[in-house]
Amino acid sequence: MSEVTVAPPQYRRFSSVRLGQAPTTMTTQASPADLPPYSRRRRDTVSQMPRREPVAHTYQLVSGSKAWAVWKVVSSAKSSKSLPTFYEKETITGTLSLDVDRFESIQAIYVTVTGRIITGAGSSDSYTFLNTSVPIWSKVAAGAKLQGSSTWPFSVPLPKTVSIPTSSGGSKLCPLPETFMERGMMASIQYDLTLRIARGKLRADSTLTTPFGYVPNSKPESPSMLRQLAYEEGCPTIPGPDVDPEGWRILPTVPVAGTLFNSRQLEARCNIAIAKPLCYTRGSVIPCTLTMDSLDVQALDLLATSKAIVVNLRRAVRYYNSPSPLNKSDVLWRELSEDVGRAVWWPSVRGRGDDYIRYLEGEIQLAKDLKPSASIAHFSVSYSVVVCPFDSPGFISSTTEPLHSEPVEIATMYARGPKPRSYAPPAYSRTTPRNEEFYATMCGFPATLQ
Repeated sequence: MSEVTVAPPQYRRFSSVRLGQAPTTMTTQASPADLPPYSRRRRDTVSQMPRREPVAHTYQLVSGSKAWAVWKVVSSAKSSKSLPTFYEKETITGTLSLDVDRFESIQAIYVTVTGRIITGAGSSDSYTFLNTSVPIWSKVAAGAKLQGSSTWPFSVPLPKTVSIPTSSGGSKLCPLPETFMERGMMASIQYDLTLRIARGKLRADSTLTTPFGYVPNSKPESPSMLRQLAYEEGCPTIPGPDVDPEGWRILPTVPVAGTLFNSRQLEARCNIAIAKPLCYTRGSVIPCTLTMDSLDVQALDLLATSKAIVVNLRRAVRYYNSPSPLNKSDVLWRELSEDVGRAVWWPSVRGRGDDYIRYLEGEIQLAKDLKPSASIAHFSVSYSVVVCPFDSPGFISSTTEPLHSEPVEIATMYARGPKPRSYAPPAYSRTTPRNEEFYATMCGFPATLQ
């Protein structure tokens, strides 16, 4: 019998609320003690895993016109035509049915789950971080040959973490990363489920292999109580850093310097804040605020606009090609960075300012299929909010380098409490789909856990 591998298909990528006036209850005197208690039902339901009926994926080994091995795998995929999909804490289950004659020489049957970091086309460019086998049947244990028709259930638990060796000679526990396969990216995270029917030394084993999608359950800490209240009550905006200082990370002041209309030098100061905690659920938003001041009113009018302010969410995928995480001394690390989201901005209702100050609110809308932050062995996916030089006709920045970079994390689940909302007015709303076709066709599972 020949080896059969089920190959993945070809990879193929919010609600807005109109901005109104700030609620009268949103004042500087508000405190967590004034907040009403939240319903336990409401808080729990937003972080539950999707409730989808399990589907069965069927694979066969055929001899002539007869399917002598039928392997069924049950998963949380969208349909039986998608690849199997499993979430953290799930167990891979299914059945194996065999119909063999008395001349078959089967020694053992087992199911294996593997997880690999693949960084190239060669066999040495693969590092296995997960390898778990579960026996289904053994001739030694059974004490007799296998013949006729038989059916067995199987169950393979997925660990939440794996132990990875470190360069110091120890080890550390790493959460299993999400399946990672993107067109044009050499590095990938691939999981495989393999059925192996082992025979004697003179006959080749028979195998069935299918890749599968894996989704970890990562989520942020809950946002500040004042922001939770704004979400719960459906307020037209969320409290800013002046009202809710515990709910925001105020970035270092960045100077805005350059030449305006090739005639005069411009100097301004910009203060940006992003909501805490600095971990955000994909499919949601990163709330932002911005204050800019300058003695040059014309420059403020030119630069304090959504098109001119460039604040991006930047993703970095970092890896190297060594097959072992211990041999790092002579290895060339590779890092591929790309911007996967850009903030939109609109005038703030909280502060009109004066001729020399501008207040804006904003948010970075996160695609539903963003890969969550991950780090395992010699592979990592990380994110940062990057403040870039301002970009406006008539203005030439004095620098092309980022003005500030703030590390953040992307998670798969919503925090406990009310679900975050998008507040961008329709005219400002912007989303950037990335790999929706990959999720819908290959894995068939939702990118964000509810």
